[in-house]
Amino acid sequence: MIALLLCFCFAWQTGLADARAHLRAGQEADKNRQFDTAITEFRKATEMDPTLIEAFVNLGQAYMEKGEYSNAVTPLTRALELNCELAPAHQLLGYALLAQGYAKQAVPHLEKAGEQSALGIAQIETGQLSEAVRNLQAALAKRPNDPDLLYYLGRASGLLSKQSIDTLLAAYPDSARAHQALAENYFVLRQMPQAEREYQEALKLRPNTPDLHLELGEVYAGAFQWDKAEEEFRTETRLQPGNAEAAYRLGNALLQQGKARPARFELQRANQLLPNMPETLYGLGKAAALDGDATAAQQAWTQLLAIEREGSLAAQTHFALAGLYRKQGKIAQADRELQEFKKLQSPGAQAQPQ
Repeated sequence: MIALLLCFCFAWQTGLADARAHLRAGQEADKNRQFDTAITEFRKATEMDPTLIEAFVNLGQAYMEKGEYSNAVTPLTRALELNCELAPAHQLLGYALLAQGYAKQAVPHLEKAGEQSALGIAQIETGQLSEAVRNLQAALAKRPNDPDLLYYLGRASGLLSKQSIDTLLAAYPDSARAHQALAENYFVLRQMPQAEREYQEALKLRPNTPDLHLELGEVYAGAFQWDKAEEEFRTETRLQPGNAEAAYRLGNALLQQGKARPARFELQRANQLLPNMPETLYGLGKAAALDGDATAAQQAWTQLLAIEREGSLAAQTHFALAGLYRKQGKIAQADRELQEFKKLQSPGAQAQPQ
């Protein structure tokens, strides 16, 4: 009997050793991206030792690397049966379920793994939008400018915003905020008459609400009704004298009507409130040029180009400087600015006359 037990024990230990050998072979194959071989080796390891958690996790991962997400579920589930706190298994199983569209089932596994990026994506699908935004923001803080995270955060934020607006419109359809929300939607759709109507309704109900006059002014600006835009922007600057955007919008509306001196005053004020905004500097330079102050125009535009060296605004600024230098008889400098303009100009783009 003792001899029989010793033989059994020896056979069991040999089986464990063989299982470990298959595990190592599978890991080597996986490292070389030989996924079919890796799967075969990991499967043999699990058969020889049904308690070898690492083999089940590796088998699930190999299936996922091959794109066979459904096949990954069984070994990963078995790994969690052996150790319910195993974070890597929760993470992989969460990914495998999410990849197949089982977002609800994926959420608890991703929560246990602390996998905020995939969890945020799963929560979008399950309608947990506030939680999705929070998790995606946290993930983005760790991986700034990740295109996938930026996309999903934008999607979650947009859906959450829509959900809030839908609730507002359903619960308080005649409120000033409901009219404002409708106006903003019409503005995005470039339906200016409808946007104007809704903003005016909002202003009847709450005439001193911050930003309403600013937004209505942008509707008029979008329709090139600069005199009406000026009136709304001016009202907003009275309500919010510290609002840099309102000052800039008013300055730009004045500039569009050829009112260079008052435009310059508002644009200077906007630049004091929020210094070095390229759009403000461009308008400030243009207003100074129209007001006959070439030195101030050159200074504003040069400052802009120190901040923004590429893009359409930079190209437009080089073009404006070229015109300014040419009027001063500085031909070499004008030619240099024109060359910079041509470098930045996109195909088919045309600068606006200064």
